[in-house]
Amino acid sequence: MTRVAITGARGFIGRRLACAHLERGDYVRILTRSPGGGGLAGCEAVVGDLAVPGAIPAEFLEGIDVVYHCAAELRDEAVMEAVNIEGTRHLLELSSGRIRRWVQLSSVGVYGPRRSGEVRENAAINPVNAYERTKAAADRLVVDAATRGGFEWTMLRPSIVYGPDMPNSSLRQLAAMVKRHLFFFIGTPGACANYVHVDNVVSALVLCGLHPRAAGQVFNLSDCHTFEEFVGAIATSLAVPIPTWRLPEWLVRTLASVLSWLPGSPLTAARIDAMTGRAIYPSDRITTVLGYERVISMRDGIAQTLDRGARPAQ
Repeated sequence: MTRVAITGARGFIGRRLACAHLERGDYVRILTRSPGGGGLAGCEAVVGDLAVPGAIPAEFLEGIDVVYHCAAELRDEAVMEAVNIEGTRHLLELSSGRIRRWVQLSSVGVYGPRRSGEVRENAAINPVNAYERTKAAADRLVVDAATRGGFEWTMLRPSIVYGPDMPNSSLRQLAAMVKRHLFFFIGTPGACANYVHVDNVVSALVLCGLHPRAAGQVFNLSDCHTFEEFVGAIATSLAVPIPTWRLPEWLVRTLASVLSWLPGSPLTAARIDAMTGRAIYPSDRITTVLGYERVISMRDGIAQTLDRGARPAQ
């Protein structure tokens, strides 16, 4: 039995990770700001707050083998530094000499905007927004702390994580456009859809926590599919025709510029970038080193997601 501690265990990924370890028969301790464990039966809950200096009890780490640091602030820039950097720093200080391995849930976002090519684990770190910068800073803290001899470390960098109850609305918005026959492709075929199902992320995290060869490694994780394949799977799941409309990229960017003053305009530079980018984040390293295999395919993952409350209204 492995004794694990998880931050962010009430979140989209952390909750499923806690359940995966419970199903293995492991001991699971979670850090929560509210007593009661957030409805995670079978876990020991320790009350603490990453955003508050000195508010992480040392007991959270007593007798623990593996820490999974899944907690992060994604939206509120005012507290990103407190949670993502200083919270990580404090937890690292408490972990030294207490744990065997730290698993850092990072993001491919730390590489910064990439429009094309393969982005591998040795690519330059070039974050541009507040979330990416604070996550990159937290990643450096982890490596520095482990280098000083406190514990082993492993880092997982997934692309956009999707699945039932996902907090990111991008997939639901995309499905809504497909359902209403309003979706169109942009530019030439072959753009990359950089998504990965939450069940695959959890499977990879467990390997990062338990596999002997994971120590000192960074792993990217993304299911590599074209946008045509991804949208086709959405349309099939929704039982609607697969979209065929396609507009030139220059025209869509011009329209986006003209309509940028409209609140809530669906045409934004960021969305156009996401639908035309050709960068891929190969997962062959985690496959080769740890024997990772997907537990759910892209098509089954989309069908599962849209069948669990994400299906747009008729």
